Amino acid sequence: MRPVHDDVVRRLAAACRAGDVVVIEAALDPDAVAVCDGGGRVPAPDRAVRGAARVARLLRALLPGTDLTVESANGRAALVARRAGVAVAVIAVGCHEDRATALWVVLNPAKLRGWHRG
Repeated sequence: MRPVHDDVVRRLAAACRAGDVVVIEAALDPDAVAVCDGGGRVPAPDRAVRGAARVARLLRALLPGTDLTVESANGRAALVARRAGVAVAVIAVGCHEDRATALWVVLNPAKLRGWHRG
């Protein structure tokens, strides 16, 4: 994993755990973009969510009541959200300098089976 990328992901995770949209927004690039994959099985935006404020609100809406961890996904630090051990989201993060610029949010239950815990 890459130290700067890892730091950005850890800071974003801490912001999401705090649940404060202003804190989450501060961890994002002003032009951040989030793309969600609900697979037609769970509610998810059907278009990219653009701008730090909108992405921050999306994250706050998706993550309450979850256990949020930083884990490796495709060889890079990513966010994994679980409820009662069941993965509800895996979020890959792209970054530039010290902020998250792009988030790929997998919500499709069929793609999350391998992320469940006990």
